[in-house]
Amino acid sequence: MSVAILGSLMRTAVPGVGRWCLGYALVAAVATWIVLAGPQPGRITIVGTSVATLGAVALLVQGTRQFFGMRAVWRTESVALVMMCAALLYYTWVSPRVGARGVLVSLGLIYGRLAVGTLVLRHASREGTRYACRLIAVAAGLGALVYVARIGAIVFGAVPSLTFVQPSPWNVALLGLAILTLPCMTIGMVMLAHDRILVRMEKLATIDELTGALTRRAFIARAQVLLAQAREKGDPLAIAILDIDNFKAVNDGFGHAVGDCILAHVASIVTAQLRSCDLFGRLGGEEFAILFAYAQKHDAATLTNTLRLAVERSSAAGVRCTLSAGVGRFAAADTLESAMVRADAALYVAKAAGRNRVVLTSDAEEGEARYPAESR
Repeated sequence: MSVAILGSLMRTAVPGVGRWCLGYALVAAVATWIVLAGPQPGRITIVGTSVATLGAVALLVQGTRQFFGMRAVWRTESVALVMMCAALLYYTWVSPRVGARGVLVSLGLIYGRLAVGTLVLRHASREGTRYACRLIAVAAGLGALVYVARIGAIVFGAVPSLTFVQPSPWNVALLGLAILTLPCMTIGMVMLAHDRILVRMEKLATIDELTGALTRRAFIARAQVLLAQAREKGDPLAIAILDIDNFKAVNDGFGHAVGDCILAHVASIVTAQLRSCDLFGRLGGEEFAILFAYAQKHDAATLTNTLRLAVERSSAAGVRCTLSAGVGRFAAADTLESAMVRADAALYVAKAAGRNRVVLTSDAEEGEARYPAESR
């Protein structure tokens, strides 16, 4: 069931899911092998299933690291895995000891569960993942306690030395607790993967993939919220509409790949110099908008001109470009649409005046602002 559920998420390319799926596939293969081997398994079965179990543990730990953006494989962990496999071979063929093998496999399972539980708790503060992380951590912790009890029982001789799933109250209890905790870990991992997919989808809906700026829809939605807050508190608010000069000529002369490079380059310059309280969005094509919070019109014009100079002094893919911009403030009766229309008109004035300049909207026009029939 775990393999089937996680396997359905493989095509999403969420980091770590592939290793999780392979780890649970190994667990399923081990269980099948044990059942087919019967109550008296041979030495090959003993070693093979034990090594595969440790390999599954390593894959689950590596997948969890990969999911959280960490290096999946640790050298010390790989060395320890090889040494444990060698010890299993020794206690099977050279000096057969059921108890020693049980302790070795249990130690590997304890390490794996504690490692996974620690990793998810470390990242539990991420928005939307606390519940899933805590579910995995609790299930992993309970599973680790089961194997700690198993080691204690082996070391102190509390139960007879039994192999695999020979029918006894001890093995039934051990297997039952494992069955309870493993699905809980799987459910938590699926929840983490779904949270990651939701975050990715939200980002695709709000962030322009090429430039990293807000999409038009997201910019307008957030700008409406900022405008309402500024109006309620009486804070000044200004807006700038920017356009890359002669962009069509760049696309025609150098190709769309260079054009995309210039769009990303200009956006990166703007993003790097804006304040954290400002909004930056791509309205479409080579046109962008900036909403300046707590800024009067002339302050916004100064900031926009700084951006214009930074773009003018830089180049991307060997091509230099310039910006033109129109800047205006929000009057008392303004909506987002009316302010954007005036800033857009000022932008066209900047284009007509020779480009590569910032033009402010008319104070007279701002004083005459009226509510339009409908918002943008």
